[in-house]
Amino acid sequence: MNTDTAATTKVTDEALADLIVDSIQDIKGKKIVRLDLRKLDKAPTNYFIICEGESSTQVKAISQNINRRVREEYGIKASHTEGQEDSKWILVDYFTLIVHVFYPETRSYYDLENLWSDAQFTSYEDL
Repeated sequence: MNTDTAATTKVTDEALADLIVDSIQDIKGKKIVRLDLRKLDKAPTNYFIICEGESSTQVKAISQNINRRVREEYGIKASHTEGQEDSKWILVDYFTLIVHVFYPETRSYYDLENLWSDAQFTSYEDL
């Protein structure tokens, strides 16, 4: 599927989230959580998916795998990706779902889970 038809194909947030979590687990990403922000006022998106890698190389590999698999399986390109230069915090934006791939110390410093603690959390098993 090319990106032109992806705009007309409706992919649910849940299906996209499932694929992203699987993509993270492919590269052995750790401490994966999905935050459902839909019931919060002024939330920037419907969902955050947050995870971490044990090295900047792994952080970058996780974000690249997410981009590749979402493009291949759904024909969707991220609207925006940033942070790949340092690979301490890579953000991948799919409009209704934003992925945060962190280096552990960076994740601890920004503490997004605490900042958005009113969200509904779903945790995923480390593989």
